[in-house]
Amino acid sequence: MRPDTPADHTAEAERLLRTAEQYPEDREPLLLQAAAHLELAGDRASATGLYDRLLSAGPENPHLIKALQAANLWEYGHEAEARAIIDGIRAAAPDDAASWEIVAETLEAHDELDAAHDTFTTAVARLVDPDDEISYASQSLLAGRHRVRRLLALPHDTWDSLADRLHTAAVPLDELHDPKRLWSLGSSDPIELRAEIDRLRSELGTYRAALSRPFPVAILHWPAPELTELLAAYPSLAAEYSTHEAHLTSIESALRDLSATGTGNLGIVTGTVPSYEAFAASEAASPADPNLLPQYATTLAARGRAVAWPPAKGAPCWCGSGQAYRECHGSSAS
Repeated sequence: MRPDTPADHTAEAERLLRTAEQYPEDREPLLLQAAAHLELAGDRASATGLYDRLLSAGPENPHLIKALQAANLWEYGHEAEARAIIDGIRAAAPDDAASWEIVAETLEAHDELDAAHDTFTTAVARLVDPDDEISYASQSLLAGRHRVRRLLALPHDTWDSLADRLHTAAVPLDELHDPKRLWSLGSSDPIELRAEIDRLRSELGTYRAALSRPFPVAILHWPAPELTELLAAYPSLAAEYSTHEAHLTSIESALRDLSATGTGNLGIVTGTVPSYEAFAASEAASPADPNLLPQYATTLAARGRAVAWPPAKGAPCWCGSGQAYRECHGSSAS
């Protein structure tokens, strides 16, 4: 059951903080989730304290945490401090799409539409290559930019056309982002109201799908030494992994198949034998049970361990070869 009240969110934040103490290797994603629940509980001061705590520990993605902190600060009256953080993030020009999106949406939420548009445009130009695989996070940047341009009454450009092509929901982006939709809600015409209710239902369905999958659809990857150790300890799993090379090929193939069916937010999680055995013990299950493998992958993803697929242009391949993805498992990508 999802938390509904401020007390529920506070209790969930406290649970996540306790879990972070038990699993220090997953501390960062757990504290980020706790901060989000504190914000929903209205305890923005405590959420800011958690962001400060994360930043002081040298996090993996400081720009993301700073972006979340800026959004939180602005919501409870610290606009000048939030603006300073936002300016710093924009100057740093991170390669993380989520940081850009949070900054742009924060500006948009406070009617800074020109600044939001500039932020979205800078991020898209930096991170999106129309001739390359476009990640779930980058698609979200394109959709956000499309929305702000509709609010500014700007004509469609090539990026907007790309956003339209990537959008798969039943209601087109132009309708979802139409400012006049707000007027329809105040109409006394039952036909207009019914049309708007239908559009809202479609939009709500998209949001529900996103909420039901708060982490990537993740495929489990075993590095060669870990796979050797795993199969030596649990020979029954050899039916799942004939060779390490075949294992790597199957991962890439599965991810491409998922992408081709329209599944977004794909990722890869890397397993280790000690971690897998600890997970099996926590589930009171045998590590030799192949049915446990997808559950283990899902748990790693939920703890923030997933790496987005496909890798960004020029980034190393997910397999750990050290080669660029396009020269390794991405060499035959269309």
